[in-house]
Amino acid sequence: MRHGKAGRKLNRNSSARTALARAQATALLREGRIQTTLTKAKELRPYVEKIITTAKGGDLHARRLVAQDIHDIAVVRKVMDEVAPKYAERPGGYTRILRVGTRRGDGVTMALIELV
Repeated sequence: MRHGKAGRKLNRNSSARTALARAQATALLREGRIQTTLTKAKELRPYVEKIITTAKGGDLHARRLVAQDIHDIAVVRKVMDEVAPKYAERPGGYTRILRVGTRRGDGVTMALIELV
């Protein structure tokens, strides 16, 4: 039985999956939009949305919780000062995934994930 085993493995071990999620979340929050594969974008969406929801708290504890996942201090500052206040009245759904076609080399579906 596979109870409690949600999420995609993405052909990586758990530490590599965590590193990938942190790196992509940092890039998305820094740039506002990134292009990646559809499955990676679907895995990234709840990760980033939880970070933004935590940042909406606005206090020191929220900043430290965000800094646990985002190791770039400039991006943490941007999330706390610009991104979170922008979504203060929004009850979720901070990202959008758009399919942009297939990659030529292996035919995998590519997607654009962006902050709304």
